[in-house]
Amino acid sequence: MAYFLFKTEPSTFSLFDLKSLKKTVWDGVRNNLALKHLRMIKKGDEIFIYHTGEEKCVVGIAKVVSGPYPDPKLKDPKLVVVDIAYRATLRKPVSLSNIKAQRVLKDFPLVKISRLSVMPVSEDAWDFIIAMSK
Repeated sequence: MAYFLFKTEPSTFSLFDLKSLKKTVWDGVRNNLALKHLRMIKKGDEIFIYHTGEEKCVVGIAKVVSGPYPDPKLKDPKLVVVDIAYRATLRKPVSLSNIKAQRVLKDFPLVKISRLSVMPVSEDAWDFIIAMSK
């Protein structure tokens, strides 16, 4: 199993929308590096859902329920989507400022390439952020 972080603007689509829907297609990724990461995802991988905008925090967890496939709404096979399902809301959201304050997370992609919408998360970073959320 691998871990990833997906960023979303909560006014457009939030963790709470996912919780209500239970499952959704994650689409709209256009950045080449983010698409590269999206193509690496496999069914069963876990995802941090990160709210951008004014919140700037990891708020919950989703699970990948399908591998990547071409976006059925578009005619470009390079643009892929995955299906994800709600798994959990973090007890305590983990803010970007708290993440940046942790020396152990200095190489975390959210700190180094903050504009990227899909990024891998190391197992150590995953575990550390989960611990921060308790």
